[in-house]
Amino acid sequence: MADLSTVAERIVLGGTGGSNENPRGGSDAGRESELIFDWNEVNRKGRVIPRDVTFFDETLRDGLQNPSVTNPSIEDKLKILHLMDDLGIHGANIGLPSSGQRAFDDVLRMCKEVVDCKMRIRIACAGRTVLSDIAPMIEVSQRAGLPIEAYMFIGSSPIRQYVEQWDLALIAKRSADAIDLGVRSGLAVTYVTEDTTRSRPEVLTTLFETAIDHGATRLCLSDTVGHATPDGVRNVIQFAKGVVAKTGTKNIGLDWHGHNDRGLALENALFALEFGADRVHGTALGIGERVGNAQMDLILLNMKLLGQLEDQDLTHLLLYCETVAKAVGWTIPINYPLVGHDAFRTATGVHASAILKASKGDQWLADRIYSGVPAGMFGRKQEVCIGFMSGASNVNFWLSERGIPSDETLVSAILAAAKIESHILSDDEVMRVVKRVRG
Repeated sequence: MADLSTVAERIVLGGTGGSNENPRGGSDAGRESELIFDWNEVNRKGRVIPRDVTFFDETLRDGLQNPSVTNPSIEDKLKILHLMDDLGIHGANIGLPSSGQRAFDDVLRMCKEVVDCKMRIRIACAGRTVLSDIAPMIEVSQRAGLPIEAYMFIGSSPIRQYVEQWDLALIAKRSADAIDLGVRSGLAVTYVTEDTTRSRPEVLTTLFETAIDHGATRLCLSDTVGHATPDGVRNVIQFAKGVVAKTGTKNIGLDWHGHNDRGLALENALFALEFGADRVHGTALGIGERVGNAQMDLILLNMKLLGQLEDQDLTHLLLYCETVAKAVGWTIPINYPLVGHDAFRTATGVHASAILKASKGDQWLADRIYSGVPAGMFGRKQEVCIGFMSGASNVNFWLSERGIPSDETLVSAILAAAKIESHILSDDEVMRVVKRVRG
């Protein structure tokens, strides 16, 4: 068989023009263009995502509204907040301080941690457009000596108005009064229309104009029940940008907050950035109300792979997800991207063979031959297991990883043991065969 480097030198990729240059040399970007044809970039729709977009973490607010999680201790909340900061997440909603004494105390403690540790992350709190919800935010900000962004929310959809028996005039007045209090007290205000993606244009126009007139600096477009498709995301963002433009007010930011009821939260979050939102929300592992939110970890992963976060170190993503899961009592699905147990495991013979060939002195290649996500970029590595669909390559890889000399007798014995089982062999099961054959 030809040496891999020789074969790679002869690779001609359709649409790239081909090359006789050895892809093992040069930059990673050069190798990638030689060895991977990226259909994602062919006739790409939409504009490139701007570099100044920001990420807003709702794990400690919306994430804790999931009915199956436990409320983390303050020690765990502080660990999670530090990991958000380490990952370069720009802002975090850390709770509703009006919802009870413990909520208030935890929010205050986290704010003091941000001040004491000189953390970069910006802190926000949530509250209804009710004066009694705004007052605790003001108190926390003053006691901690930290600017806090107030996310003030109220339902805006026809169905919500019908159930609550609200009319537009009432919603607008409550919104204006709450924003006035926040602005007078030195809070930056983001105005949140709950259920934006099912709200009427004329209602949103009135509410957005009211919020801007009274000093809100951001509008949060909420897909509260996971109703939107990417077309809906585009339409509502373009609509909101049009309303803002007509007011003539500069520097009004647009947030996108999406839920996952249709399984589209991640896709919608990425499209929102392309369509003009400059801040997107997510939670660790997508935990949140009902089926959850867009997954912050996967938003960051995809942005990294899109080349948007070139200088951002995301090797803490695994720890971030595992810390949150442990703190709230969440089980990470084994097939969850990046952090799931099986994310970089294979027991298939053909796959293992390719990884084994690629891994000989070339981790960059091994990380990409059978993975769309380079494990090493995020602090993980490729794993090869031995099972009923495995071949000799699996066994040789497994033995090599553990420094165990390989020979035909041992490989055959391990494969024979694997073929009669209905599951992937555990390390202990493989080692029992090694000990039996080697005595």
